[in-house]
Amino acid sequence: MAGRPRVVVVGAGLLGCALADELTERGWTDVTVLGGGEADDHPGLVFRGDADRTLTEFAKYTVEKYSGLDGPWCFNPVGSLEVATTPERLEELKQRHGWATSWGVRAYPRTPRECADLHPLLDETRVLGGLHVPGDGLLHARRAAEAQARRAKARGARFAAEDVVAVDRSGGRVTGVVTAAGRYRADVVVSCTGGLADLNVPRVPVTHEYSITAPLPELAGDNDEHVQAGKPVLRHLESGMYVREHVDRLGVGVTAAELLPALHGARFETTTTVVLPGTPDGRPLLGEHPDLDGFWVAEEVRPEHSAGVARELARWLVDGQPSLALHGCDLARFAPSARFAAAPVRTSPFHERQLALGAHFGAADGWARPERYGPDAGAEARAARERVAMFDLTSVPRLAVTGPGALPFLRAMTTGDPAEPGTVVSALLLGEDGGVRGQLTVARLGPERFHVGAGGRLDFAWLRRHLPGDGSVQLHETTPGTCCVGVWGPGSAEILPELSTTDFSAEETYVGDVPVVALRLSTVGEPGWELHTTADLGRRLWDTLRSRDIAVAGYQALTSLRLEAGVPVAGVDFTTEHDPYEAGLGAAVRMDKGYFLGRDALAGRSAATVSRRLTRLTTESALQGKEPVYVEGRHAGYVTSAGYGHTLGRALAFAWLPVEHSVSRTLIEIEHFGTRVAGRVA
Repeated sequence: MAGRPRVVVVGAGLLGCALADELTERGWTDVTVLGGGEADDHPGLVFRGDADRTLTEFAKYTVEKYSGLDGPWCFNPVGSLEVATTPERLEELKQRHGWATSWGVRAYPRTPRECADLHPLLDETRVLGGLHVPGDGLLHARRAAEAQARRAKARGARFAAEDVVAVDRSGGRVTGVVTAAGRYRADVVVSCTGGLADLNVPRVPVTHEYSITAPLPELAGDNDEHVQAGKPVLRHLESGMYVREHVDRLGVGVTAAELLPALHGARFETTTTVVLPGTPDGRPLLGEHPDLDGFWVAEEVRPEHSAGVARELARWLVDGQPSLALHGCDLARFAPSARFAAAPVRTSPFHERQLALGAHFGAADGWARPERYGPDAGAEARAARERVAMFDLTSVPRLAVTGPGALPFLRAMTTGDPAEPGTVVSALLLGEDGGVRGQLTVARLGPERFHVGAGGRLDFAWLRRHLPGDGSVQLHETTPGTCCVGVWGPGSAEILPELSTTDFSAEETYVGDVPVVALRLSTVGEPGWELHTTADLGRRLWDTLRSRDIAVAGYQALTSLRLEAGVPVAGVDFTTEHDPYEAGLGAAVRMDKGYFLGRDALAGRSAATVSRRLTRLTTESALQGKEPVYVEGRHAGYVTSAGYGHTLGRALAFAWLPVEHSVSRTLIEIEHFGTRVAGRVA
C-alpha cells in the first residue's frame, strides 16, 4: 500500500497496544486504537518451551521486549519449574528439554532435591524430577499495555475508549469502523478482540478458576510489594496445577496440597475465572480476512505471545510479509469440514473397502485417512518397494485453474513452467523474499485448463489472494467431488499397461472403464501414477485396481518411503523462513522463464551460497522430530521430520544444519528423551 495508511486497531488490551507500538515504530503513525484497557485479572504466566517453534519465538520476543519497557516492571524473570510425579511425565519433561534446546531456550533437568532448592515450598518426596527454565516468568499485562501505549502515543497514535459496533466496507474492501460516537475512516482495520466478522473458524477458549490465598507464614518476608515474587512459577501438568507468588500469598490455578504442604488448610481470599483464548490446535488466528481486503485478524492470542504476534503482524502489514513462519497460525489453515470437529468428518469413496481390509484411520484436514491396514506398516512399505501398492491420497487438496489467463497466472505465481500440454511439473510458491510458502504439482490438461495439487489449504488461499481482477482466471477446489489413488512400485507398468510411462506426463484416459486423470509422478522413489477420478466413480476405480492384485498401503508406509526417497514436506521440513536452495529444491526453480513472485530475491543465490541446509540423517534410534542435533558436542541444529525406513532397515530424519556440518558421513548426535543418539549425515 502506497504511503502510510490509516489504521484502526480494535481492542486496547495488551495485544492492541503492542501492535500500535510495533506499527508506529515502523513508521505507520496514523494509528487509532479503540476499546477498553487491560484488566488486572490474569495470572500472567509466561512459558517459552513450546513444541511449536513459532509460538516459542513469540514468547521469546515477549520476554525480551517487556523486560525492557520503561516504568515499573512489566516482566519478572523468576523462571519456571515444571515437576513430574510419574515416570511417564518425567519422560515428557526430557522431551520438552529437547524442544527448548532446539529453539534456543535455556532449560535444565532437575533432581527432586534441586527442585526443592529452587522452590522451598515443594515437597521433594512427591516428585521424581523437574525441568527448570530460568528465563520464564511473570507478565504484568496492564503495565505492559500502558507502557506500549505511551510509546505509541509519543509517535502519534491515538487512543479512544469507544467500542466498535460495525465495520464499514465498499467493493470488497474495508473503509472504516463505526462506534457509538461516530465513524472512523480506515484503510486497514485490525481486530484484536473477535466478534467483528464472521470468520467461521473454531474458537476453543480454556477456562479455569484462579484462587489467591490469604497471607502464608511460609512466605513472610520473602518478597515486597514491588518485586512481588522471587520463586519460579511452579506447574504440574498432570493435575493442571500452577502456582505463583503474590508477595506473601500464593496464586493457584488448581490446588495441589500434596505437593505444597503450605496449602494444607490455607484460606483462599479471592477466586476468579480465567479465560484463555484458544483454537483446536492451540495456535492464534492471524491474517487478512479472505473476503474483505484490508480487514486483518489477530485473535485467540495468549498474553505470553502478545509482543511476538504484534511484531510479526506489523512486519506483515508494513513489509508485506512476516519474518517467522506463520503457516501454523494463518486463519486460512482450517478446512470447512474440519472447523468444528477434532475427529475426521469426511471419508473417501473407498472407506467401506478400507474398513473391510482392517484399516486404522487418522485425521488429515478433516478426512479419515488410512494410517495402516495391519500391525506391520513395514510390510506395506516393502510391497510398494518390491512390487506395487496403492495409497489413498484423497485428503490431499486439489484445485482446477481455468481461463484464458490461467497459464500466465501460474507462471507468475510459481517457480515452474507448466507451458507444455500433457505435462506435470513440480513448482514452488514463494514470498517476495524468496522464502518457500508451499509446493505444488501443476498439470496442464488443455489450453486453458490446469490441475493443481497442493500441500495444504494455505497454498490455495495464497493463489486466490493473487487472482487478477479481470476475471481471466478461475479457481475451483475439486477436492470434495473427486478422489485420488497413488499407485507406485517397480511393477506398476506391468499392472497398468494402458497408461503412459513417460515421466512427468499428464493424460486423461481410462483404467478399465473408469475415466481418470493420470499424472506420472511419485513421492516414494518408485515409478507410478497419481490417478484422479470423480467421487462417484471412486469405488469402481478402487475395485478395478484391487482386481489386478495391487496391495494396499497406508500413510505410515508412505512416510517411511518418502523419507527413504529424500522427499521433504512443505510446512514441516521447510517453511517461509527457508529459500529453495537451502531446502534442496533448486531444481524446481526456473530462473530462465521470466518473472515469477520471489524471483528478484533469488538473484545471486544458489546451492553454493547457502549457509545452512536441509540435511538427511541416519540414526541408531527412531525419532519423532524437533529434537536438537549436536556436532562435536555442540548444539548445531534441529530435526524436522523423522521415521523408520522399513526397506532400508534404519532410522531416518531431516534436520537443519550449518552447511559445514551437512557434509556426507559427518558424525552427529541427537538428543532423544534425554539420551544422546548417535547418527551421521547421509
